[in-house]
Amino acid sequence: MIHPDTQLKWINKEKGFGVVATKFIPKGTITWVQDEMDIVFQPDEPSGFKPLTKELLEKFSFRNNLGEHIVCWDIAKYINHSFNSNCLSTAYNFEIAIRDINEGEELTDDYGYLNLSEPFMPQDEGGERKIVEPDDALKYYKVWDEAIKEVFPLIIERDQPLLELLTDEVEKEIEEVASGKKKLLSTRYLYFNPEKAEINS
Repeated sequence: MIHPDTQLKWINKEKGFGVVATKFIPKGTITWVQDEMDIVFQPDEPSGFKPLTKELLEKFSFRNNLGEHIVCWDIAKYINHSFNSNCLSTAYNFEIAIRDINEGEELTDDYGYLNLSEPFMPQDEGGERKIVEPDDALKYYKVWDEAIKEVFPLIIERDQPLLELLTDEVEKEIEEVASGKKKLLSTRYLYFNPEKAEINS
């Protein structure tokens, strides 16, 4: 489930629709949680899908570290990519704002940890990275880990509308990591070898 202070909005012809904040969302806020209504397809399940269905699944889903294809039931599936994203996924099935997100600002993800089945070339942002590769989680996890580590302690200080969607175990984990009692799980944990499951197979 996406943070409630968001809405779907047309961004431009290249990006299409995106998700923007309707109110200020401070860094350290949980912006998305995988919940019971999200649709989960097993790794080899899409192999029996029709071509059009496979194409749509590729566009609107991501894969977790088990190779399962996750389709968000709400507007979260419209979050666009940025190499300088303001949200990052954690290894705890939720995403966090790593910077303050102003009202009207688009929420963005780095597709590098979504286990894409093939390279993706997004809009050029002027940085060194130009293409999202299926194995980007193995290349950039240290960068993402540092960004998450910096704001993780803020989770327990912020108003968190999505907190109730987390399990008791994850809430306890958050408290222990935020207080320094436990080490943050690395985003490298999000990686799944794309050779093990192919939507287009």
